[in-house]
Amino acid sequence: MRNEKWREETGLRAAEKARLPSDFIDVEHGLVDRKIFTDEAIYKDELKRIFGRAWNFMCHESQLPEVGSFFMNYIGEDQVIAVRDREGVIQVLINTCPHRGNTVCRAEQGKTRSFMCAYHGWNFDLNGDLIGVPGLDEFYRGGLKREDWGISKAAKVQSYKGFVFATFDPQSPDLDDYLGWVGKLGLDLMGTDRELVAVPGVQKNRIRCNWKLAVDNLFDWYHPKISHASAIRSGFFDEKLLYPADQMVMLGEYGHAVSGPKITMAEEEALAALSDSERKAVFDSLPGQSWRFTESAAETLGPVGIKSRGHPNIFPNLWVSTGGTQLCLRVPRGPAVTELWWFTFVDKNAPEEQKRKVVRMATHFFGPAGLLEQDDGENWNHSTRTCRETMTSRRRPLNFAMGKGQDMVEVDPSGQSRVETVINEHAQLWLYRSWAEWMEAEDWPALIANHAAEPRGRI
Repeated sequence: MRNEKWREETGLRAAEKARLPSDFIDVEHGLVDRKIFTDEAIYKDELKRIFGRAWNFMCHESQLPEVGSFFMNYIGEDQVIAVRDREGVIQVLINTCPHRGNTVCRAEQGKTRSFMCAYHGWNFDLNGDLIGVPGLDEFYRGGLKREDWGISKAAKVQSYKGFVFATFDPQSPDLDDYLGWVGKLGLDLMGTDRELVAVPGVQKNRIRCNWKLAVDNLFDWYHPKISHASAIRSGFFDEKLLYPADQMVMLGEYGHAVSGPKITMAEEEALAALSDSERKAVFDSLPGQSWRFTESAAETLGPVGIKSRGHPNIFPNLWVSTGGTQLCLRVPRGPAVTELWWFTFVDKNAPEEQKRKVVRMATHFFGPAGLLEQDDGENWNHSTRTCRETMTSRRRPLNFAMGKGQDMVEVDPSGQSRVETVINEHAQLWLYRSWAEWMEAEDWPALIANHAAEPRGRI
């Protein structure tokens, strides 16, 4: 019955209705059907079944410092306003007036006393309540109850160590349960024991690619030596930094993952041989990384997490970049367009020169002016375009089988699990496997009952 309902609700052509989301992902062989990157009906279903159910990152609490502070964001393609109300509670309001559907806010960020629709002047309090209607008595003559016509809100809004998330689905588990240890580790790799603040301004640019290709690239350590050869030749990046062979992968429930380089045994021994001041100097030389030297970092990240230098993704589309100084949202704008939002964070109590160094690094690494993402965006663009083609290329699946069946999941006594290996595609395949589970589940109870648990044994 669950599968039949999915077939009925999607707008796929009759010839495609026999295919379920799991039919597009061959987990056994590591193959992914190209159709999921270009099909309009699949994309529309993603907006409902993934973005409409998931906990979506909204902003950092430092971006809402006072009553009336607000930040505009999206859940899928729905524009929402994160705002601190008069009680100090963070609300997430859907940016549409219930009268004629006009937006009630057009600024991306700021501070206000209320939200007013510029069409007819309906005025809404910071919690979404309708507090003013021009001509309420004269024109409506008792026919409008203000308490029934406030702004619609997200079903739940919760924070994890200052990172604010919201969901449209009242059935969703609490944020803490949704993140699990892998999702929380991903955010803790930002250095959440520090007093983090968001740098004013968010870098935004659009790339003609599917949002999932932009997400799976963050786990990909196979491409840097080729794609970013110019950045290496320029001397701005060390080849060893962009192409580390020692990798560690952590896979969490609901699609969260951390994948990338680790601190090796040799590096650990070399660090251990240094004095405290020498070790601190090593971390201080890396912008925003001195926090890893602290005892609290080791306790927060755990014995496995403290070794990770990889990229986390909070499913569906929140990337924590290397070094923990940036977040990037891959905001969907249709099956073939993605908008990238880059947030930069600094330790509020760090020296000003350290803060400037973090911002300089963020500007040069990623975003529209970054040396790396210009290369990446070109790749994603071409990959998406060829997935639209109707001849041989469209019929041939993409290969995500690197390392498939070759590695073992190890479980630390702490409970943290990981795969320690070479460059691989475990996290990418986990992303697409999870995508199929989200797309096929009717509701949150079904997703909770049927999603894959953290893997054990051979992977």
